[in-house]
Amino acid sequence: MTDKVIKVNGGNTLTGEIKISGAKNSAVALIPASLMAQNGTVELEGIPEISDVSTLVSLLSDLDIDAKLEGDVLTVNAENAHNTPLPNDKVQSLRASYYMMGAMLARFKKVAIALPGGCHLGPRPIDQHIKGFQALGVKVTNEHGVMHLSSESLTGAKIFFDVVSVGATINVMLAATMAKGRTILENVAREPEIVDVATLLNKMGANIRGAGTETIRIEGVESLHGTSHTIIPDRIEAGSYISVGALVGKNFKVKNIIPEHLESLFSKLEEIGVDFTIDDDEVVINSGSNYNPVEIKTQVYPGFPTDLQQPLTPLLMQATGTSKISETVYPARFRHIDELSRMNAHLEQRSGAVFIHPSKLNGAEVYASDLRAGFCLVAAGLIAEGTTTIHNVHHVMRGYSGIIEKLTELGADIELVTK
Repeated sequence: MTDKVIKVNGGNTLTGEIKISGAKNSAVALIPASLMAQNGTVELEGIPEISDVSTLVSLLSDLDIDAKLEGDVLTVNAENAHNTPLPNDKVQSLRASYYMMGAMLARFKKVAIALPGGCHLGPRPIDQHIKGFQALGVKVTNEHGVMHLSSESLTGAKIFFDVVSVGATINVMLAATMAKGRTILENVAREPEIVDVATLLNKMGANIRGAGTETIRIEGVESLHGTSHTIIPDRIEAGSYISVGALVGKNFKVKNIIPEHLESLFSKLEEIGVDFTIDDDEVVINSGSNYNPVEIKTQVYPGFPTDLQQPLTPLLMQATGTSKISETVYPARFRHIDELSRMNAHLEQRSGAVFIHPSKLNGAEVYASDLRAGFCLVAAGLIAEGTTTIHNVHHVMRGYSGIIEKLTELGADIELVTK
């Protein structure tokens, strides 16, 4: 994607329906989890069409696993899987590659893998992952940027996470699923994606209780088997498009959502004064005027998601006063601010927060620094006067399945072009 850009011509009203894909943050953990089935086939339905998925499917193939992706259905047969060191280039292209650690430890009791990559959002150490693995009896060494993890026998333990971490919660849960005895994970993350992974594992024969609460209890099992599973809708993709609907939508319908997963966003949209109606698994939004400024503080789930503060920023520029976003999860997650400033946005960043003033945007050449920043720039382009050209589009394609097609069908003037 390095030779392509997204061009957006702003000013169009968007009308119609958009169907939300399966959750990216579930898929990138469910795919590694599928290799833990020693017999039978794992079928995952609702796989999003994103580059992270392609990378993980390729990693499965590197382990001699039969993985076939047809449409949004991934079929995995890992009966003949072989343990082998995983390629640096693939692993370093996405952060969620670290889930291969927990899954391969469960299956093989040994893994060699490069340190994970992904979006640059400031320090995101994997120390809590390592702490959990070591508590299960895993020896961990770092040799020239390659992590070597091994254990003669994974053994259940009581583990308290020093910080609430989605990645560490899922990764240690994967490994503990096939450890001997009971594992108790405390101070864990509660995101819906964690529940989704636990649901798949239980369908495969695991014994996991408490996912979605602050304590997860796991009784280790000796083996796992094939099953079928439908991935939950992507709440971050849903929230991103809902924000677009509030910007430029008329009878803008977002389908295939779980409203309970979006309560913190809906609460803020009510404060802002957005016209929206929720019905079962969909929401209809109409853009308006005289929006109210708000204060937002990102938090771990069920608080306001850090992944939605960037996509929501263009909407806050339409408010009648100054809004404030305080970032508590990834303090460095404000690299989109400089790019929005190129578009004539009036923003101030100080002390872990950004102050968003009313702004009339103009098209400009901008650069996506990460996945959600990329969507933010797309949304800004939809309301800007003139043409916005977005570079580094590989970030956007990592997490938004069919974004160009979805927005085009709604009436946006947007295209992916070769430079």
